[in-house]
Amino acid sequence: MNIDLNKLSLKDLRALKARVEKAIADFEIRAKKEAREKLETQARALGFSLSELVELPKRKSARPAAPKYANPDDPSQTWSGRGRRPRWVEAALKSGKSLDDLAI
Repeated sequence: MNIDLNKLSLKDLRALKARVEKAIADFEIRAKKEAREKLETQARALGFSLSELVELPKRKSARPAAPKYANPDDPSQTWSGRGRRPRWVEAALKSGKSLDDLAI
């Protein structure tokens, strides 16, 4: 298939591009469908369903870290020591306190 692209108008080139992009997308859909069918056949031969084999393990949910520091002026404000320091920690450090002074 030899197409002389230099002889096509801009309109024809854009139409050709759209057809090529659609053909590529259709090809990918067909290829994935064929691959899925092959994998399902192999899984059934082994006594499983494909969904059983590709099921991802559940991630453990991360628990929030326990607070290690509290604001002496407002004990409801706490910080675990992870991440960015809260403003009240920065202010306490600037005023001469240490993290040990803020420890719970």
